[in-house]
Amino acid sequence: MPGIDETTLITVIVLVSIVSFAGLVHGTLGLGFPMMATPMLALLTDVRSAILITLAPTMAVNIASILRGGQWQASIGRFWPLAAYASIGSVLGTGLLIIADPSLFKLLLAGMIATYLNLDRLRGVRMHWVSNRPRMACAAFGLAAGFMAGTTNVMVPILIVFALELSLATSVTVQVFNLCFLSGKLSQAATFGYAGTLTTQTLLVTTPLAVVAIIALLLGNRLRDRIDTETYRGWLKKVLVIIASVLVVQFLLDAWPAMLG
Repeated sequence: MPGIDETTLITVIVLVSIVSFAGLVHGTLGLGFPMMATPMLALLTDVRSAILITLAPTMAVNIASILRGGQWQASIGRFWPLAAYASIGSVLGTGLLIIADPSLFKLLLAGMIATYLNLDRLRGVRMHWVSNRPRMACAAFGLAAGFMAGTTNVMVPILIVFALELSLATSVTVQVFNLCFLSGKLSQAATFGYAGTLTTQTLLVTTPLAVVAIIALLLGNRLRDRIDTETYRGWLKKVLVIIASVLVVQFLLDAWPAMLG
């Protein structure tokens, strides 16, 4: 497995714990698996390896989330162009991730987390062109979201802005987001495979994590109506602040020798 010694019991426990936590979050909120899993894994390895490790679990969670809630055909029928552009953006972002220094993407990932944490401040900013020019909006937001997913595995902040501008219903939002996530993941997997970065060994080792993610997702679905969502979101934001801070520190520590040189 890239970046992590898979032979140790501690490694297995850590991986299962991270994937379980991310799946639980996704099941409770309807989104968030890559947002939580990627930075937590990136604390232990680099962003590229973290994305490879979560590839199979993320796709499994996305498929399950798309099918949940019904009427997913209508959501796909309306917003497939957004997912198509996200797929293109993902190829471009993944290509950059493959050839560039992985340490650079820790700072970019921290930036995406910071953007997500400050989305409430954007609610008062209106972009009327999104609803007036839906085709252009799908292209712009889809490409941007896909590119960020390809480089950091996180496209949620960009898609949330898109959903807010169109005032999408929660059920539609969850399905559209997961459709974009899945489209981006499929393109990313194909790009990794073409470049020889995604190996059979990686798939064999990480595929069992998909089962763990689905079990946690189903548990999160059961918890959705039993906990206070706002309190839950508040705790998760605190966790993300800590993760983003550690990512920035790690980036600075990695960059410090080069700066001195």
